[in-house]
Amino acid sequence: MRRATVSDKATVKVTQIGSPIGRTKDQRDTLIGLGLNKRHRSRVLEDTPAVRGMINKVHHLVRVEPTK
Repeated sequence: MRRATVSDKATVKVTQIGSPIGRTKDQRDTLIGLGLNKRHRSRVLEDTPAVRGMINKVHHLVRVEPTK
């Protein structure tokens, strides 16, 4: 039996579009948790409830695009 890889699971592309300057510490920490630290940087992440919750917390600072 083959192990599931990230490419087999649903993923989302998250791009930071807003600056964390002037935001609360927990919002800055959430961006770091998503692997983002500068504007216009992107990460492809597994689409899990935990990641969706983090995205929801900083939805005004990121753009989310579904990937195949």
